[in-house]
Amino acid sequence: MSDTITIGVDHGYANMKTAHFSFPAGLVEYEYEPYTSQGVLEYGGRYYVVGSGRKPLQKDKTQTEDYYLLTLAAIAQELDLRQADHAANVHLAAGLPLTSFGRDKKGFRNYLFRDGKPVSFRYEGRHYTITITEVSLFPQGYAAVLTQSDLLNEPSVILADIGGWTVDLMRLDRRVPNAATCRSLELGMIRCLDEIGEQLRRGLGLSLTTAQIEAVLWGEPTYVEDAAKEIIHREADSYVVHLLSAITEAGLDTRAMPTIFLGGGAALLKRHIPPTAALCRPVVLDDVSLNAKGYERLVGQLSRDVGHG
Repeated sequence: MSDTITIGVDHGYANMKTAHFSFPAGLVEYEYEPYTSQGVLEYGGRYYVVGSGRKPLQKDKTQTEDYYLLTLAAIAQELDLRQADHAANVHLAAGLPLTSFGRDKKGFRNYLFRDGKPVSFRYEGRHYTITITEVSLFPQGYAAVLTQSDLLNEPSVILADIGGWTVDLMRLDRRVPNAATCRSLELGMIRCLDEIGEQLRRGLGLSLTTAQIEAVLWGEPTYVEDAAKEIIHREADSYVVHLLSAITEAGLDTRAMPTIFLGGGAALLKRHIPPTAALCRPVVLDDVSLNAKGYERLVGQLSRDVGHG
């Protein structure tokens, strides 16, 4: 078995992210082998198509096996990319919102750790036996911004991590999170995309898929008609204004200090957050994998600190 490999996983409500991959947090179970091996996880005698659609909102991620299975798929993808042994020891690095970190840390760690026993499964036709030797949990958002040290020279900054269901807020004072300012707003991209879909149905009678709407927001070439694109961009602009207002109502003055936007929502909305605005001094980090990369970096830093201790 190989040396221990650190793999960061960001367990989003809408998407799973690792340092190199992002895929929808969807999971469809099959009793029999599906027609394709693409995205197929075989575990415990059952088959699961990973990344298929959007799963129903699951606020408690330990309530079902779904996020554990999605974690196995994420680990498999990273092991393949890194050309690592499929019989691997894995130090899993993950995160939780700072608002619920203390409350949920123990339960989420146990959910992912599973007593450190070897786990065998197949992903896309390849066999894996992994042993999660350790689970390290960090505050999401904060871990991501630590990869951008040049942005933290300001004495105070606002951090807004736009996820699938929530927008997690905190203020950093001289790089240290101010716990009293932490908020979790249920204003994530799922809300934005659902409202866009509703306005498209009302205005044009069109039922576009989430993938189509996201393609327009990304600025990708698409056959979506111009009238629909206009509605999509208009509603995205409206969402950003509403979000900035909600951040201010939460007690964080976006006019007084820089606001760092990150997460999958920040990447999608980058074109709708103006570089300068009366309501905001924004910095947009559009790498959806920043949290996962931050988790891995923090594990590395802690390991070096222990080694020099």
